[in-house]
Amino acid sequence: MLNQEIQDILSRSKAWGWVLEPDAKRLLALSGVDVPQFKYTDQVQEAVEFAERIGYPVVLKVVSPKVIHKTEAGGVALGIDNKIALGEAFHRLRGIEGATGVLVEASVPGVELIIGSKIDYQFGPVILLGVGGTGVEIYKDTTLRMAPIGPEDVLSMLKSLKAHKLLEGYRGAEPISLTALTRTLTAFSALVIALSESVTSIDLNPVFCSASRCVVGDARVMLE
Repeated sequence: MLNQEIQDILSRSKAWGWVLEPDAKRLLALSGVDVPQFKYTDQVQEAVEFAERIGYPVVLKVVSPKVIHKTEAGGVALGIDNKIALGEAFHRLRGIEGATGVLVEASVPGVELIIGSKIDYQFGPVILLGVGGTGVEIYKDTTLRMAPIGPEDVLSMLKSLKAHKLLEGYRGAEPISLTALTRTLTAFSALVIALSESVTSIDLNPVFCSASRCVVGDARVMLE
């Protein structure tokens, strides 16, 4: 599981004790977890060219080893739909303390979930699934399982959520893809086990789940 590229990401991240988002997204992609199209750059023209290639709207995020909680630091710009707005947001984000560049990502639709893991020193890796986004602290609708987890565990976790009817297509709404959620959670579980001696926690929030995909919008990997 831990190929050379993943090992290199972990090694260079030790200096600040956590994995910067571009590397975290790359680590997830290498492990079979779906992430948006993204580009990390310190050049505004590169950011504009990438956005125009993948199509607006896009999301911009600051990349800084001094900023773990980007939203609280004003380090996220959503719904950027033209190059002028992109340029303004880019220069603002580059002014945040310690900024090394900006992450430009495709906007992804879907219901917001949270997927996470902590390494329990008694029981080992524990996997969390719940209602995500800004509602995670309000609704506190989560469920836990010990890793590794399989397809039957994913279904059980989904059914354990109070919001499961919303995810299954409440009142004519399109249900999220159980196949995509299962693929995401089982791949994440395998990654967590492989990284259990190197990390203390991994938080994926939000994870945008739709009828076709489950895509990680934001990722935070804290190192041992």
